[in-house]
Amino acid sequence: MTDETVETVRENPRKVREGIVISDKMASTVVVAVNERVSHPRYGKTVQRTKKLYAHDEKNEAKVGDRVRVVETRPLSKLKRWRLTDIVERAR
Repeated sequence: MTDETVETVRENPRKVREGIVISDKMASTVVVAVNERVSHPRYGKTVQRTKKLYAHDEKNEAKVGDRVRVVETRPLSKLKRWRLTDIVERAR
C-alpha cells in the first residue's frame, strides 16, 4: 500500500444510528431518541433501551417527530458527539 491509500482507509468505520427527534429547541442541535433491542443478560427476554443522543444540525432542518440518521463524529461540545446526516422520514 502506498502512503495515499493508507490515509483514505478508515480503521474503524463511524457508528450510524437512526432515531426520532424529541427536541429541536437548541441552536444547531437536536436530541435524538434511539431505541435498541437487547437481550437481558440473565433472563434472556428482549428489552428495549432508549438512548438520548445530542446531534449537530447545521441548518436547523430537523423538527420534532422526524426520523433521522446520525453519524458519530469528534466531540463538538460537552454532550454533542453525533452529526445529523439525513432526514429519513418527516413527521406527519
